[in-house]
Amino acid sequence: MSDERPDEEPITAVAIDAPGVDEEAVVPWSMLVERDRVGHDARSAVDRRGRERSPWLVTWVVLFGTFWVASTITILAVSRPAIADDLGTSIESLVWLISGPTIAVALTGTTAGKLGDLHGHRLVYVVGLAGATVFVVLTAVAWSGASLVAFRVLGATIGAATGPSSLALINRMFGPNERSRALGFWSLVVAAGPAVGLVIGGPLVEAFGWRAIFWAQAPLLAAATLWSWWVLPETPRRTHVHFDVQGQATLAVALAGLLIGIDRAVAWGPANPWVLASFALVPVGLAAFVRVERRTPHPLIPLGWFRHRNFTVPVAIGFFVQFGYMGGFILAPKLLDEVRDLSADAIALLMVPRPLTFAIAGPIAGWYASRVTARTTVFAGTVALCASMVVFAFVASDPGTAAIVLALTLSGVGIGAAQPRLAACVANAVHDEDLGIAGATQQLVAQVGTTVGMNLLEAVQVTAAAGAVGAAGAASYSLAYGVGAAVSAVGVVLALMLRE
Repeated sequence: MSDERPDEEPITAVAIDAPGVDEEAVVPWSMLVERDRVGHDARSAVDRRGRERSPWLVTWVVLFGTFWVASTITILAVSRPAIADDLGTSIESLVWLISGPTIAVALTGTTAGKLGDLHGHRLVYVVGLAGATVFVVLTAVAWSGASLVAFRVLGATIGAATGPSSLALINRMFGPNERSRALGFWSLVVAAGPAVGLVIGGPLVEAFGWRAIFWAQAPLLAAATLWSWWVLPETPRRTHVHFDVQGQATLAVALAGLLIGIDRAVAWGPANPWVLASFALVPVGLAAFVRVERRTPHPLIPLGWFRHRNFTVPVAIGFFVQFGYMGGFILAPKLLDEVRDLSADAIALLMVPRPLTFAIAGPIAGWYASRVTARTTVFAGTVALCASMVVFAFVASDPGTAAIVLALTLSGVGIGAAQPRLAACVANAVHDEDLGIAGATQQLVAQVGTTVGMNLLEAVQVTAAAGAVGAAGAASYSLAYGVGAAVSAVGVVLALMLRE
């Protein structure tokens, strides 16, 4: 099949026939040594002006832009009251300020990934950064709640192009043996951006106002755009392949129904007609998507990938680890507020160990990728994540600071260790020409896990806490975290199925 990697043994892949020898493969040891060295080294790259670029320079340029694209979501999360006061609107009217961009990224990620594979990831990445810059400026001058939400959603839509393309650009710079190390730093940036927003968002908004955050972000994004345009190398383009418009449209229908239905089920109730209509779109969209993908010569996502363990298992694990990680993320601040009665600043400070350990664990796990197997690393990461939720479940009635820090640290270490190895497993399971859509598919499934985890665990907690006070109210968090641990444990089982 065209979407499979050829099954080659390392020896026979470089074996040659010696003169005068028939039917016998002679192993050239000097070539094997060189092949091993190259397999562990980064690849050189040439930019569009013919200049050779260091793979690590390309990586840092990509990470610089990715960091500033991701940095503002948590600033908005902690700043909604101040924004509502400034715009003369209610906090409830800004509900889509967080969920809107999240859904937009999920819907457009596959588009960006496929366009990068077809037309070049450098172009898609730079356009994504430039578009994000424009909408950050527009966000800074937003005049109403509706305009602010619209600019954030549109900015997230075009900024989503940086996600799959950043992964593809980094993966193209390194061989399979080095990808985990580079992706460890990618995980650091993905974690550090929101962490910066969480730590500095409240104080900066209080001191300078929420608009100043975006005025400060705009020149940094503009600088990242120019730097990327100047440094990043071109990636191959595929002129013989057409974009699968029907496949993207049918997938968008299914995803929109699922994500909007899940998001609104908590607010409006699962029996709300609009919620039921959203969920009804899911099977219809999926059936149409599968039918289109089977018939088209150039599918958006080759369905044959899902028949191979090396692709399907890491993608599925991503769903369960994001379910637990982000489900726990949404519950922890509520637990500290309602049970511990801490201030917003104290809660934000206490939450720092989680993204901080995430950011540290990613590069460390990537650095030791050649010494520890992917199965062992991902298994340890998923176990740590489950342990985090078990700790939360046991201490919910009396969440002491030490126990909370332990649980948050376990969560950060778990996802930080697992994520770069999962991304590398997916990249190594496909051809380089499909790195964009493969990474986008993985991010899409993880995004669904994020949405399901956050909304389901919050719904469990809210339902269990209805009418309860005191210890009974705290028990609702124990139940929610228990459910999160049970679901996340599926990722532990799947980790044992990973192949090297």
